[in-house]
Amino acid sequence: MLFMVIEHFRDRDAKAVYRRLRDAGRGVPEGLRYVDSWIETNFDRCFQLMECDDPLLLQDWVLFWGDLVTFEIVPVVPSAATRALVERHLAAPGAGNPE
Repeated sequence: MLFMVIEHFRDRDAKAVYRRLRDAGRGVPEGLRYVDSWIETNFDRCFQLMECDDPLLLQDWVLFWGDLVTFEIVPVVPSAATRALVERHLAAPGAGNPE
């Protein structure tokens, strides 16, 4: 399962976050996969895509970083998969909508 993780750097202190990353690594438990991340230009937030089957792994990872960042974790589905799902529920073109 995919999760969009929105991290808020405490006091916009990116140096503290990157110092820990350099010194201790990502702190990702086995079974949790880091996919990619993007940092807001003002160092307020980091957007990370993570993947795992067990939400407890995310909780373990949050405990590793909780003193430096706060988290918002949102389960997400790739848009291509969502489109395929929705397409199966759409009426054929020109068929109208049965009620």
